[in-house]
Amino acid sequence: MDLRIFTEPQQGATYDTLLSVAKATEDLGFDAFFRSDHYLRMGSVDGLPGPTDAWITLAGLARETKRIRLGTLMTAGTFRLPGVLAIQVAQVDQMSGGRVELGLGAGWFEEEHRAYGIPFPKEKFARLEEQLAIVTGLWATEAGKTFDFHGTYYDLTDSPALPKPAQKKVPVLIGGHGATRTPRLAARYADEFNIPFASVEDSERQFGRVRAAAEEAGRGADALTYSNALVVCVGRDDQEVARRAAAIGREVDELKANGLAGSPAEVVDKIGRYAETGSRRIYLQILDLDDLDHLELISAQVQSQLS
Repeated sequence: MDLRIFTEPQQGATYDTLLSVAKATEDLGFDAFFRSDHYLRMGSVDGLPGPTDAWITLAGLARETKRIRLGTLMTAGTFRLPGVLAIQVAQVDQMSGGRVELGLGAGWFEEEHRAYGIPFPKEKFARLEEQLAIVTGLWATEAGKTFDFHGTYYDLTDSPALPKPAQKKVPVLIGGHGATRTPRLAARYADEFNIPFASVEDSERQFGRVRAAAEEAGRGADALTYSNALVVCVGRDDQEVARRAAAIGREVDELKANGLAGSPAEVVDKIGRYAETGSRRIYLQILDLDDLDHLELISAQVQSQLS
């Protein structure tokens, strides 16, 4: 089971804070540092000092880390034209020496679009399908040849399909709870399927749908990696768990029901239940980015048991 650190910087974080977390992620042996792609805080937090852009952040981290994978859960398809996104991701992949992964989703948070003047189209899923075709098509085009795409929402003619990523293939992540279109899209384009904030039972059902779609598409169910994203709150004792839960404005019982919370032993046990569904990777949502001791505890007493 791979453990990856997943952050939500729109809730309030500077680049320097994210750099500290990313360096701790690397030093403590975690597999990757991922971040959300949002421009507006959610809930009652103040969000200060304001949002940071996902791919600008990852570009900086690409030059300041050496081992960990870097990526997004999920880049919002509404924020960037697919040709521009292909260039951005390829460049950051070059800057990192081939450590980037692209999680791409349709976009959903209408308020942040209004706040920053970003168009919020009614039909987002069909756009996402074209975006995936374009981004992956540009990267797959042989050097010296051109790429064309003529869709309902995007039209590319004689694109040189440059630059190329450092990796032969940048891993693409697709995720969500949709029962029909999401599994079909994952079966066609994804290297990894991620289900966010889902129970063991819901994860098992959704993984089953994706596996069936992959088989139907002729890829084979095991061609994809299956993963979860879950909030994490670990403590050496009940008091430490309660303190960490309070720091992120959550209740312990709710965190235990809907995430990975409690003692290291409790968290290891619950991760094992997700592993039984076929999940091979957990993105640990860290909401208190100043609590690096939390990462140290997870590394020493959770990750060490899983490896």
